[in-house]
Amino acid sequence: MATYPPIHIIGAGLAGAEAAWQLVQRHIPVNLYEMRPEQNTPAHQTGYCAELVCSNSLRSDDPQRNAVGLLHQEMRLLDSLIMAAADRHRLPAGGALAVDREGFSAWITEQLLQQPLIRFERRELSQPMADGITLIASGPLTSPALGQWLEGLLGAQLSFYDALAPIISYDSIDFSQCWKQSRYDKGSDDYINCPLDKEQYENFVAALCQGEQTPLRSFEKINYFEGCLPIEVMASRGLETLRFGPMKPVGLRNPHQGGKTPYAVVQLRQDNHLGTLWNMVGFQTKLTWPAQRAIFRTIPGLEQAEFLRLGAIHRNMFIDSPRLLTPHLSLRSDENLFFAGQITGVEGYVESAACGLLAGRFLAEKVESGQITRLPPLTTAHGALLNHITAGANSANFQPMNIN
Repeated sequence: MATYPPIHIIGAGLAGAEAAWQLVQRHIPVNLYEMRPEQNTPAHQTGYCAELVCSNSLRSDDPQRNAVGLLHQEMRLLDSLIMAAADRHRLPAGGALAVDREGFSAWITEQLLQQPLIRFERRELSQPMADGITLIASGPLTSPALGQWLEGLLGAQLSFYDALAPIISYDSIDFSQCWKQSRYDKGSDDYINCPLDKEQYENFVAALCQGEQTPLRSFEKINYFEGCLPIEVMASRGLETLRFGPMKPVGLRNPHQGGKTPYAVVQLRQDNHLGTLWNMVGFQTKLTWPAQRAIFRTIPGLEQAEFLRLGAIHRNMFIDSPRLLTPHLSLRSDENLFFAGQITGVEGYVESAACGLLAGRFLAEKVESGQITRLPPLTTAHGALLNHITAGANSANFQPMNIN
C-alpha cells in the first residue's frame, strides 16, 4: 500500500467535506478538523458537516441555460459528494435544486464518519499543522484565532457582508390569500406566492427603507456582495427595483383574482422535507428582529406568520486569491498550504463545493505523482471558476463571484 504525507483539512463545510471525499476515493488518508459545535459561528446552528447557513437552494439545475447548472453537471461527472447529497435530498423548487437542509448535511456527515481513511477531530486549529500538507477550507466565518494567524501570514484580509433570510412556519400562512405555483408553471406548484397590489407594494418598499437596521460595530466597514444584497438595500435603490428582482410577478397567476398577474409577489420556498419550514426567497436582511416581524407581517398571507428563524447579518472573510494562490490552489509562497471554498473568493454553495472538489483532486495528484492537471478555463465551468480566483480577476479590486 502506498504511503503519503499527512494531509490535514481545516473545516468540514462544503469545500472541506468535498475535498476529503475526493481524497479518500483515491485511497489517500485525511485528517479532517471541524471546530463546531464546540465553537460555533454567528450563522451556524448545528454540528453537521456542510451545513447550509443561508438559503437551502443550490440554484438552477439546468446545464443548458445556466452556468451553475453546468457546474452541477460537471460535479456529478466528477463523483461529487455534495451533489450526491443534493440529489438524494432534493425538494420541489421548479427548475432550481433545493434540498432538505438538515437531511442534506446529516447525510454528508454520516458518509464522512463512515470512511475509515478519515480521522475526524472536532477541535479548533488556530494555524496549520507542522507536518505534511494543509488545506484551509475554514469558510467565510473563519474563527478569530485562525483569521489572526492568516492576517499575520498574508497581510490584510478582505471581507464582505452576507445576510440570512427568514424562515416561516407553513401552518401560519393564510392560503385564502396565497397560492402555490412556480413561475411559468416550471416544475410543479413548488413555491408559495403572496401577492401585493400597487398600493401594498409601495407601502412595503417605504417600510423597508424606513425600517430599523442592526447597527454595525465601530470597527466594521460595510461591503456587500452584489449577488446577495439585503432586501432593504435593494429597496433603497429605487421603487421598482424589487419588482424586477425577488418580487417580480411574471409567470404567475393569482387564482383568488381570476388568474390575474399580481403587481408584485413574495415567494416562499420549501426548506425541509416535511414541508413545515418555508424560506422567504431573496429576503436576506439586516433589519432588526422587531422590524422584520412588523414589516413582513404586512405581506398579504403572512399577517400571522410564525418566524422560526429571523434574518441576520454576518461578516464573511476571503483572501486576495489572484495575488496569493497558484492555479492549483496552493499558496505561492508555500506549496504545502492549500486553500478552498469561500475563503478563496468563490461565492455560493455550489462554487464552494466545486472549489473543494478541485482542491481534493489537486492534492491527490500532488502526493501521487507530483503532476497536477491544468484545467481549461474556456471549456469547463470548473476551469472558469478556478481562473477567476487564481488568474483572471483584477487583484486590485478582487471581489467574490458566482459562476456565470
